Amino acid sequence: MKTFLLFFIAVPATCIANAQNATTHAKFEVASIKRADQCGGRNFIDPGSVAFRGVPVKGVLAEAFKVKMDQIEGPSWLETECFDISARIPDGVNRDQLPAMLQALLAERFKLAAHTVDRPLSGYVLVVDKGGPKFKEDDSKASFMGKDARPGLTFYGASGHGALKGVMTMATLASNLSRQGYGPVRDATGLTGKYDIDLTWTPDKPFEPRTVEASAAAAAPPVADVPAVEPNLFTAVRDSLGLKLERRNHVPVQFLVIDHIERTPTEN
Repeated sequence: MKTFLLFFIAVPATCIANAQNATTHAKFEVASIKRADQCGGRNFIDPGSVAFRGVPVKGVLAEAFKVKMDQIEGPSWLETECFDISARIPDGVNRDQLPAMLQALLAERFKLAAHTVDRPLSGYVLVVDKGGPKFKEDDSKASFMGKDARPGLTFYGASGHGALKGVMTMATLASNLSRQGYGPVRDATGLTGKYDIDLTWTPDKPFEPRTVEASAAAAAPPVADVPAVEPNLFTAVRDSLGLKLERRNHVPVQFLVIDHIERTPTEN
């Protein structure tokens, strides 16, 4: 059985990136960028460093701006040019600062300039169900690599199970739910803290995101009609978290549009 393990940093996307505003954020002390011998797509983060191994530029952009790779518009080589990136994290840096630091690195070394636009897709909004949330707000002061360091999504094939556990914001929860194949999910809970989330479900056949223009009627079915071994994702969100995924024909989804990026980074 094939196993996949994905981790996401728990911060929202940044609206605009260029050399001017990226340099206002914390920066890595030392960074090395080298063209990779092959594309592998691995990344590692610990309290003192961050490393990408064989990751395409689009993958680094996705981590820096917290969007999916298919929400990035730019030259085709962003998917085929892969790099090994190692960077030292200064003392006292909070993990939530890492995306802005990656943006600054991309602006400095790849001369990145980009902007974001919202486009409507058919998808879901995440709202609080009538019984209220069934999870608690986290009030601990976790360290850089504390329990909220790696909110992770683990799933095991079509016949296995999915699990999402960790301390995260509702925006991060919605972002992870967006990756399940039903379309984009936008947070509309109104909950602004970080929460201890523990969610497991049985995946069913996923639905691909569709633009409203392409097919407004091609929507994923409501909870009662989703054919899956219980609990499916929709039921698990409702029963385990006290939240609800409501279908919408127009969900604003943020796309990152690359205005300029150099194919070869500046030297180390």
